[in-house]
Amino acid sequence: MSSDESVIIYDTTLRDGTQGEGISFSVTDKIRITEKLDQFGVDYVEGGWPGSNPRDMAYFEGVKKLNLKNAKVAAFGSTRRANVSAGEDLQLKLLLDSATEVVTIFGKSWLLHVTEVLRTTPEENLSMIEDSVRFLAGNGREVVYDAEHFYDGYCDDSEYALKTLAAAARGGASWLVLCDTNGGKLVDELREITGEVVRRFSDRRIGVHCHNDSGLGVAVSLAGIQAGARMVQGTMNGYGERTGNANLTSILPNLALKMDYGMNCREHLPKLRELSLFLDDLANIRPNTKEPFVGASAFAHKGGVHANAAQKVARSYEHLDPALVGNRQRVLISDMSGRSSFMMKAKELGVHLDAEGADIKNMLEELKQLEFRGYEYEAADASFELLLSKWLNQQKDFFVLESYRVIVERRGEGGQLIAEATVKLTVNDEIHHTVAEGTGPVGALDKALRLALERVYPQIQSVELSDFKVRILNGGHGAESRIRVLIESSDGEAIWGTVGVSDNIIEASWEALRDAVEYKLLKSAG
Repeated sequence: MSSDESVIIYDTTLRDGTQGEGISFSVTDKIRITEKLDQFGVDYVEGGWPGSNPRDMAYFEGVKKLNLKNAKVAAFGSTRRANVSAGEDLQLKLLLDSATEVVTIFGKSWLLHVTEVLRTTPEENLSMIEDSVRFLAGNGREVVYDAEHFYDGYCDDSEYALKTLAAAARGGASWLVLCDTNGGKLVDELREITGEVVRRFSDRRIGVHCHNDSGLGVAVSLAGIQAGARMVQGTMNGYGERTGNANLTSILPNLALKMDYGMNCREHLPKLRELSLFLDDLANIRPNTKEPFVGASAFAHKGGVHANAAQKVARSYEHLDPALVGNRQRVLISDMSGRSSFMMKAKELGVHLDAEGADIKNMLEELKQLEFRGYEYEAADASFELLLSKWLNQQKDFFVLESYRVIVERRGEGGQLIAEATVKLTVNDEIHHTVAEGTGPVGALDKALRLALERVYPQIQSVELSDFKVRILNGGHGAESRIRVLIESSDGEAIWGTVGVSDNIIEASWEALRDAVEYKLLKSAG
């Protein structure tokens, strides 16, 4: 593939991404993410804005110690202030002090911002852009110029918007990046404008930086590349202000696998899902299961017809091989499932079903009755695997419940709320009777259950309840409604889901907790 068909990937997760609601990274997180992005083959990592906060200052000190092999680290800032020389502008000095090879600065392209936000003249704004770029380039930095609100500015006054790019080019910018800062442009409009800029500045390298406010962040970014831009900026998992930035986890596989562009990280795409989950983990947010390419549901099949066809010919219902992006095909079991789905799901879980010997028809009928009562196994693979073991008479009774009791007590008006749980189990013909306290009834029940088991089954100590969801199934019945509880558990390596259903929230929780523990014991025994 010729070099002019290669696309440069510029990741701004650590700067623009952290402006998203609920997204925050420590200095250590940012260093780890930089290393991970470098290993993945990203070309540029925008680390933050020196001087804006102590965290970013500490990051730029720490990142100097890394031995990066692929990525250039960029410090981000703005053009000089109005009526101040570039050499006297404190913010530009801090950009140099960050000691990064690359500096990215943004300037105003839209006259609305020039006159109403900066409160300066169009001529001074052009000088601010040119002076700032020249100052940074003259100090040996590779300068990426982000033309903020470029597309809105172009639609308002195209000649002035183009003059701002010319000013950056005269100053020595290595890249002219066109920003759809408000995220409002449609695909054809952005493609046309980008194409015009590429023609006007044929001797310059053009990039695009798009936001997702219209739900088109990925689409307009790809359109910009089709129009001749050769750098695409975005964030992993689409983190960013308002509805987020253009999502690189969708842009990268589309560019490489659908549009056949070259890029440094192309060979690492099988690790894309792993990278996505790594970022979510450090951001302490739950992964979006519906995310294209990398989400858990991206290649999941529920309908019997779909699952049957995908089993025979995967591409009949999958737009690409999930392994290309580090994902996998999944089969979801529900009351929509047919024989093929059931067999595929069992195989996925490592359970062999003999189509002739197993009573699959009755298993399916029982499954559909359970789903009718409110059980749901799409997010509870562990409970479904335990069901299969039971139906196949392969389930071992690790323990037998004798009784449990939960008491919630408030001590004094406005005082502390305490939950106490008592669990009595028979384990290997021996009674285990334990009591535990917690701030809530489910937490107390979870503690008591594990206390009763961990002496005989020490592997239980590594299990933690990582998520707990409650859903009312028939709200019209008020407090008498049936309740479904979904629990996610982890032992530090694997994550599994379990389900319980009852008209009593404690009983539904007990079912899900019991399955979570039994699944761990089943896997440990196997």
